[in-house]
Amino acid sequence: MKLKDLSQSEYSSLVSDNGLGIDFGATSFCISTKIKTVQSTFKLLYGDYELKPKEAFTDFQISVAYPHNVRRFIKPQVSFYFDEYSPFLPLPKSQSYPLLEWGMNWCVAGHKHNYLLLHGAVLEKDGEAIIFPAPPGSGKSTLCAFLSHSGWRLLSDEMTVINLTTGLVEPFVRPICLKNDSIDLFHSWFPDAFISNVAKDTNKGDVAHVKAPIDSVNRYKEPARVKAIVLPKYNKDIELDIYALNKCDAYKSLSSNAFNEGVLGRRGFEAAVNLVESCDTVEIHYNDLNVVAEFLSEGQFKA
Repeated sequence: MKLKDLSQSEYSSLVSDNGLGIDFGATSFCISTKIKTVQSTFKLLYGDYELKPKEAFTDFQISVAYPHNVRRFIKPQVSFYFDEYSPFLPLPKSQSYPLLEWGMNWCVAGHKHNYLLLHGAVLEKDGEAIIFPAPPGSGKSTLCAFLSHSGWRLLSDEMTVINLTTGLVEPFVRPICLKNDSIDLFHSWFPDAFISNVAKDTNKGDVAHVKAPIDSVNRYKEPARVKAIVLPKYNKDIELDIYALNKCDAYKSLSSNAFNEGVLGRRGFEAAVNLVESCDTVEIHYNDLNVVAEFLSEGQFKA
């Protein structure tokens, strides 16, 4: 059963009480909240996702709730809870929904050590995936949102999940987080796509979440082989420049964007090296997403 198949009363009862389980393939969450704005946004963004049976095991049990103090009545704040532990400082109520998404990222990055986890988007076309590891401000999520609505399958916007045994990338399909000017830009490109309400003045600026395309959600258990690693850097003055990276520099770039390579030790190092050895790696500087999409579709990752 998918979340959207629940009646509103069933949904409200589950998410307000014991929570509802969502299967992401590589991991699973049980989410609960009594905050109405979080409930409504979550249902709109995750309506196409498969629910786990009520009594089924989930990897992470999380919630967003008001702290148990007087601030819930004066300038209300909200907290993220993982098994009743709150790892972050409370945030203003207006940032309730982004806090849920950020908390989910934190759970996986800090605890899911049966995979190599990289900070980066990953998309697939014609059976071959491209990883876009990049620090904040590189334009990664804007590029990811554009490609995912232009014929590419979204596997993840935020976290690349590498199977340590097969070397394949596993889907972790979630909404795409856009920031600041990218929100209006995306809306102008794809006016029919669903975008959540904008949360203002977060520590990342203004943020909103784009609903993942339904085809990407439906294929949440379908891994892909990595064809290339592309490091994106937005530059308003450059249409498209391409720089090939040698294997040493490619590994350094990948490793610097890894969440848990050090935790995994030798297995993490070997997984990262094998990934770099198995595919081309380039850095691109760009200002035109259509040109980038054409370059990526050609599949010739050479400077």
